[in-house]
Amino acid sequence: MAVLASGEGTNLQALLDDPEVGPSVVLALSDRSDAGALDRARARSVEAVHVDPAAFGDRVSFDRAVLDVLRDRGIDIVALAGYMRILGPELVGAFRGRMLNVHPSLLPAFPGGRSVAEALAWGVKVTGVTVHVVDEEVDHGPVVFQEAIEVLPDDDWDALEARVHEVEHRLLPAAVRALAEGRLLVDGRVVRVLEEAPR
Repeated sequence: MAVLASGEGTNLQALLDDPEVGPSVVLALSDRSDAGALDRARARSVEAVHVDPAAFGDRVSFDRAVLDVLRDRGIDIVALAGYMRILGPELVGAFRGRMLNVHPSLLPAFPGGRSVAEALAWGVKVTGVTVHVVDEEVDHGPVVFQEAIEVLPDDDWDALEARVHEVEHRLLPAAVRALAEGRLLVDGRVVRVLEEAPR
């Protein structure tokens, strides 16, 4: 399994700390050389790779470089854990049904990179976390798990973000476990999570 992350890597840490998922994580890849996620990977003796977007002329070339790294390591499952780049169809297609993303809102509300701030700006009473199967559209694929989070009257970005992270750190490992164990059945936009893998 590979984890793609652009930031501090708290969701990567949640995956590494999961007793069932952690041993399967063999690669952390980031588009930023200073991503904390790479340091977290190195601290657990997991290969940490930086692929610099500036070294490539376009997104297609960058995606192919990322795909080459994933294929070279024999990766079966990819988790996007705070990865802030849009993936092109070639990369998504190579891992169709085997790539998950965690997103800090109840999709389809507040897609994109500013979900927590937008939830606060809109004055919504409820936001949440979504884990979904990745498809060619941004924050769009079939929903595996969702959990609502109440937005409190005195919430600021830090307070709400902390509660969002708490939920992300539970839902993403659970979804990855289900995928790895063959317990996710995807039918169009509907995902069923089985208690046991089909025989």
